[in-house]
Amino acid sequence: MNLYTINYIKNNELIYRYLRDNSSWYKYLNRDEKYLKEIEEEAKKFYEVRIEDRIKRFKDSLDMVSNFLDVLK
Repeated sequence: MNLYTINYIKNNELIYRYLRDNSSWYKYLNRDEKYLKEIEEEAKKFYEVRIEDRIKRFKDSLDMVSNFLDVLK
């Protein structure tokens, strides 16, 4: 693994935490650094920090409030 990849991982807490949980990705990073973006996308999907996930959580919250208000009627 080259120095750029190591620094990128250590400076990005999301990837660093994901790699600690899923260490099998290290073998891909040792082969080629092009997997770094793929790992970043997998980490975002795993920890649900993508825009789609935020919208889904917001929608779920609205549904919960709506259901709560329906019960109070």
